[in-house]
Amino acid sequence: MCLAVPTQVRAVDGNVATVAVQGVQTKVRLDALGEGVAVGDYLLVHAGFAIRKLDPQDAQETLALLDELFSSSP
Repeated sequence: MCLAVPTQVRAVDGNVATVAVQGVQTKVRLDALGEGVAVGDYLLVHAGFAIRKLDPQDAQETLALLDELFSSSP
């Protein structure tokens, strides 16, 4: 199973963005996105590539659901 995770953009350098989720930062490629990205935007990331820009409210709701899911795991 694959999981795409919402992340928030911290910096943009050409076709690479630094993104963060739950305090962890990583770099992702923007080549597959096809639209501009700015600091503060939320991106859906899978396998190191941004695949979709997200509405901030949708991103926050998804992150909250993931937090709930993982906090109830054994």
